Amino acid sequence: MIVIVGDTLLDRDVDGTVTRVSPDAPAPVLAEESTSDRPGGAGLAALFAARQGHYVALVTGLADDAGGARLSELLAAAGVRVYPIRMSGATPEKVRFRSHGQVLLRLDRGDADVAGDATEAALMAIAEADAILVSDYGRGVARQPALRAALADTTAPVVWDPHPRGPAPVPGVRLATPNEAEVRHLTGDSAGGNRVAASARGGQELRGRWRTGAVAVTMGAEGALLCHGPTPLVVPAPARVGGDTCGAGDRFATAAALALAEGALVSEAVQAAVRAATEYVACGGVRATLAPGTPPRHAAIVGRDAAGDLVSRVRARGGRVVATGGCFDLLHAGHIATLEAARRLGDCLVVCLNSDSSVTGLKGPERPVVRQDDRARLLSALSAVDAVVVFDESTPDAVLSWLRPDVWVKGGDYGSDGGLLPEADIVQRWGGECVIVPYLDGRSTTRMIAAAQHLEGV
Repeated sequence: MIVIVGDTLLDRDVDGTVTRVSPDAPAPVLAEESTSDRPGGAGLAALFAARQGHYVALVTGLADDAGGARLSELLAAAGVRVYPIRMSGATPEKVRFRSHGQVLLRLDRGDADVAGDATEAALMAIAEADAILVSDYGRGVARQPALRAALADTTAPVVWDPHPRGPAPVPGVRLATPNEAEVRHLTGDSAGGNRVAASARGGQELRGRWRTGAVAVTMGAEGALLCHGPTPLVVPAPARVGGDTCGAGDRFATAAALALAEGALVSEAVQAAVRAATEYVACGGVRATLAPGTPPRHAAIVGRDAAGDLVSRVRARGGRVVATGGCFDLLHAGHIATLEAARRLGDCLVVCLNSDSSVTGLKGPERPVVRQDDRARLLSALSAVDAVVVFDESTPDAVLSWLRPDVWVKGGDYGSDGGLLPEADIVQRWGGECVIVPYLDGRSTTRMIAAAQHLEGV
C-alpha cells in the first residue's frame, strides 16, 4: 500500500477561444467552451499512484463545502481511499484560464486550514504502508502532531516533497525532493553562478539541517541532483523536452516513492523519477495523463503472480495481451526495437525471460553474462515492458500455456524461409497469433561478447 500524506487542492481548467480584446481594458476576452476539474497537490500524487495499479491511501484535509465534496467524488472515482482531516474555511482552488493550450491567467482562491486531528484509521494506514509520500502544499497537514509522530516512527521509506510555507521533514526521511527555487528560499542562498554547484550546496545544507538520508534537488529539464554522500550525483533527463510542466514535481516525487516501495536504492529511485517526470512532460502533462479514457500505465512488475493479475485486469477491460521472450543477455538496441514494436501491438507486454539455467543450457557454460535478477530488473525499467516472467525450461511452451497471450512476438529473421515459428502450434491452440517484427541489423549479443573478448585480448 502506498500512502500519500498532504494537502489536496481543487484544480480547475477553463478552456475557451479568444477572438477579440475587451473594449474597456487591454485584456483578451475568453469565450468559455469547457470546464474540467481534478485533484491537485497531494490528491494529484494519489491519482498518479492509483493509475499505475497501486492500492493508494490518501491522508488529507477536506473542507465541508462544494469544493471538498467535488474532491471526494473525484478521488473515489479514481479508486483512492481517503482518510479526511477536518479543515476550516473554503477549499483551496487553482483555476487556469486557457486558450489553444496556453494559460492566460491563473486564479487562486480558498483559505482552508487544518482544524482537526488525524483519525486512528489514518495513523494505522501509515503504520502499514509500503512507502509514504508527504506532499506538502503549506496548508497544515504536514504540521499535524500525530501525523508527524507516525511518520517519524514508521519503518517504511518516506519521500518528503517540501513547501516553503510548510514545516521541515521529520528526521529520518529517506528522500526529500525540493526544487531549485525552494532550495534557494529555504537556504537563503541567492548566489548566482553554476546551477549544479548551487544545487549541490543547498541540497547538502538541507540534508544536514533536516537529518534526511538524501536530498534530490529537481532541476526541471536538466534532471535532478542527488545529495546522498560527500559527492553529489547528477541525474540528467533522458531527453530535453518542452511542454506543460504542471504536476511534474508531483510525478517525480510519486515515482521515487513507488520505486523505493519496490526495493530500489535511493539513486535508482531518483533515476526512475527523472525518467517518469520527463516522459510525463513529453506526453502532454497532467491533462493528457489524466484525460478520460487514457489507460493507466501499470508499473512494470516481475513475477508470475503479479503478471497474472495484470493480464486479468487487461482482459477484464477487453484489452489485448502481447508476449515475447528470450534471454535478453546484454540488453542492446536490437532488443529495445523488438520490445517497443511488440508493445504497440496490444494493451500490455509480458516478457518471458529465460532463467540462468535455461540460458546456460541453450548457450553454453559461459552464458549468461548477466544474471537473471539483473536482466529482469533492466527489462522492467523499460517503458515498453509491463511485466516480466522468468521460466526455467528450454522453451517458453509451459509459460505460454499458462499466460495464453493474444499475440506472441519474435524479432529477427524467424520465418524468413516461409516456415512457422516454433511456438506457432501452441499459441494457435487458444486462438492466438504469432507475428515477427523487424530486428535492427548488426545488433547481436554474441557479437558484442566476441568484440569485448577481442578487445580484452588486444
